[in-house]
Amino acid sequence: MFSRAKFVLAVFSLFCTGNTAAQSVEEEKELAVVEVGAAAFHSVTGDASSSFGPSVAVEITPVKNWLELEFGTTALFRRHSTEWGTDLLFKKPWDLSPKVEFMFGIGPEWDHSNQYGIKTNSVSGEAVADFMFWPSRKHRFGWYLEPTYEYSFARGHEQSVGITGGLLISIP
Repeated sequence: MFSRAKFVLAVFSLFCTGNTAAQSVEEEKELAVVEVGAAAFHSVTGDASSSFGPSVAVEITPVKNWLELEFGTTALFRRHSTEWGTDLLFKKPWDLSPKVEFMFGIGPEWDHSNQYGIKTNSVSGEAVADFMFWPSRKHRFGWYLEPTYEYSFARGHEQSVGITGGLLISIP
């Protein structure tokens, strides 16, 4: 239990660090960014199964250079099973260059699954590393890659790793 407390403290300390590169003052940030893509997850506990499906999310910036909020949902499918995950992530952004952003985020996830006709709901925690690539400095369209780790608080405490990637669409 003490090592979990150290881990949580280390994760929150990332939110207290500064930016690696500041954005220019005249640069206008978008109102929101829509993420549309695909996800693949693999359980590292239990039956070690894999699942795949579409993913969509909306990201807003309430505190520039310090906090981004992402609200998203993913539908994952595998044999005899469907899982819907809806999450709220709190992310700390870093601008690595004018065209590349990195964000680390954590947050809760609500999972609804239907496996062999049995429906269950559970709460999980997740941590993500979000890489965003913008071909132009205007940040209108781009692509993202988001490795993820999930830990379920339900019985069995399933853990999984995954990756989500796709298209970024900026809403000015």
